[in-house]
This record gives sequence, structure tokens and C-alpha cells, in this order.
Amino acid sequence: MIARGLLQAGARVVISSRKVDACEAAVTELSEHGDCAAVPADLSTRDGAEALAAAVSERFRGRLHVLVNNAGANWGAELEEFPDSGWDRVIDTNVKGIFRLTVALLGELRAAATPGDPARVINIGSIDGLRAPSMENYSYSASKAAVHMLTRHLAKRLASEAVTVNAIAPGPFESKMMAFLLDNPDTRAVVEQQVPLGRIGAPEDVVGTTLYLASRAGAYLTGTVIPLDGGITGCG
Repeated sequence: MIARGLLQAGARVVISSRKVDACEAAVTELSEHGDCAAVPADLSTRDGAEALAAAVSERFRGRLHVLVNNAGANWGAELEEFPDSGWDRVIDTNVKGIFRLTVALLGELRAAATPGDPARVINIGSIDGLRAPSMENYSYSASKAAVHMLTRHLAKRLASEAVTVNAIAPGPFESKMMAFLLDNPDTRAVVEQQVPLGRIGAPEDVVGTTLYLASRAGAYLTGTVIPLDGGITGCG
């Protein structure tokens, strides 16, 4: 969703995924909308983050205007059976991955930044990091709360260097993570009833918010977590 929206707005885009086949399929589809390249990488590891950063730097000649940290993992298990591996995988991807990639690309972000038009870091959090979820995904909710605080911490540190850092905390959207709920008409109806605006988020919703943060309209905003959830957190 986000990559397509950025391409349609005229950006040159690099996407990444652990799975080579998924990268190749996505870039074939997305290239119809603009200049898009794919770099397979496992962002749960330092080597993966550094390899992706090097490829991005080479493609954009050492300057990066917008970094969207959208890699994510989830894990569900009952409380007394929740394994250490469910913590390690999720924290390594959702928290360490964001930190490592952002640090690895700081030089490129600084090179593109100006006081009037800062470089942008946009982290994808979740409303599960804003309120206690009903599902037993303990490491996921903790990781997204960490993403939100990391966003604020990095924003404070990088503000003087004209690099803004904000986060989007989506509610229910059509995605692989939500498919087990939204593909079933009965559970989908339950989810929709929990949203004050009465619907599941559309691609245009997250694309519009991302473009706002990435554009001159969002140049004076940093350290903010935007709950993109149809009113779940704001009206609860």
C-alpha cells in the first residue's frame, strides 16, 4: 500500500523483504507505477540491515529523503506457553530492525535534510502498542509500544539535524496479519463493530497519512504517533 502510494506521488522507491520471491513479485507489480527496486534482506539481523542500507545508499547516491520502517513480525501463544523464541523474533524485527536500519542510514538522511524540508523517518507502529489488545500476542504489543517510544526518543535526538521521526499506529486494515480475522465474515463484523467509524481501514487511509508525513505539509511535525484506527483509541 505505502510503496504504491509513494510511487504514484513521484518518489523513487526501494522495497525489501526477507523472501526473494516476494520481493521480485512486488517489484514487478509496483514498477508499473514508477521507479521501484527490490533488495531482499532480513532486517532482524545486523548484517541484513547494513546490507540494505548499503544498497539504498548506492541507488540514491548517498541521499535519502524518506525512510519508512515497515518490517514487522507477530507471534501468538497462550500466556503460560509463550516461548522465548516468540520474543526474540518479534523484538529483533520490530524494534532492533528499526533502530539498526535508521542508524545505518543516518548519513544519507542527514545529506538530504534541510531546515525547511527535513528528511523523514516514518515508523509503522500499531494501536496494540497504545492499548492492551484482547489477543495473546504479548511480544507484538510490547514491541509496538517500544516502537512508539523509540520514535519519540529518536525525534528528540535528531531534531537539531533536520531529521523528523514520526510513527503511524494503524488499527484494523486488510493485511496478512489481520487476514485470520477479516477473511471470516463473522469475525470481520465483530471487528467493524469495534471501530467508531464502522469500517476497516482502506489503503488510501494509510497512504494519505504517509504522504502527509513525507510531504512539506508534515515538515513541522516530529515525535508524534498518529493512531490511524477509525477512532478506536480516541473515542474509546
